[in-house]
Amino acid sequence: MALNNTYDARPLFQETAVGAGAQLLLLAFLGTAIGMGPAGWLTGLAFALATWAVLNRALRRTRPRSFGPANRVTLGRATLVGGITALVADSFQSSPPVSLFVGLTAVALILDGVDGKVARRTGTSTALGARFDMEVDAFLILVLSVYVSMALGPWVLLIGLMRYGFVAAARVMPWLNGSLPHSMARKTVAAVQGVVLLAAASGWLPYGVTFTLVAAALGSLLWSFGRDVAWLFRTREERTGSRAVLARTVRTSESTRPTTTATATATTDDGMAKTELTLDDRIEARIAIPKTTDRESRAGTTTHTDAVGPAVVGPAVVPFPRREAELAVR
Repeated sequence: MALNNTYDARPLFQETAVGAGAQLLLLAFLGTAIGMGPAGWLTGLAFALATWAVLNRALRRTRPRSFGPANRVTLGRATLVGGITALVADSFQSSPPVSLFVGLTAVALILDGVDGKVARRTGTSTALGARFDMEVDAFLILVLSVYVSMALGPWVLLIGLMRYGFVAAARVMPWLNGSLPHSMARKTVAAVQGVVLLAAASGWLPYGVTFTLVAAALGSLLWSFGRDVAWLFRTREERTGSRAVLARTVRTSESTRPTTTATATATTDDGMAKTELTLDDRIEARIAIPKTTDRESRAGTTTHTDAVGPAVVGPAVVPFPRREAELAVR
């Protein structure tokens, strides 16, 4: 049966093209205002091109119906981050004006709390928007840590690189891909990193105070990551075991079903039939699901989108709540 695919991605690509154009205008302004050198120009252009390409690829894959107001806010913030990145690259030759650098960074940090509220109020929250927001936040923290490390030392780079190190480790250890339960402490620690790095980058505080604040921010981030990694390690067998039991039970039910047992069928909207497990099979699968705690159940439905916290880089392997297990085997 042929499907009529009427999806049109051109309006979405027009949105990303406008974002790239805004990035070029900001770079032109910075180049005129401060006489930005080749390093700043090349870095800013590379950031604009990479953002445009990655975002377009994500839009092709997820195929949203509209770009959404929240994503427009995030795209505007990404434009500011591109300008900040260009200033930091140019700072290896000449320091940028402090007021300009602090102003762009402050606006970018403030807008971090706007796109999420816009998404919730307009009902346009999506996985793509959450990931886009998280990647912009993480890159801003990385750029700020590079700038501050020139004054305090290379150890500051740990703040910006920790999240990317976690993502790399998750490629080798898949149990790190699990979704984490909601935590205000994690959100607070993530927000503190940007504020502290901005204060350190401004140069308005004494060296000793700046050093202490940045060291404390790094310590809190190490604690936050350590706590999350420990929780994922403790629950790795329970999360993977629940899914294994569910899959094994469904396979067993299908292989041992008598030929005289009828299966329920339903018709989807596109006219194609789908087969459901019998009631006995669903009951058996439900009984086989280990009982999970409230915390684990919430973890199964929570998406982690903190700025510098662990990223969800693959399908979460978390225990299904009991009701979700029933739906999953249908």
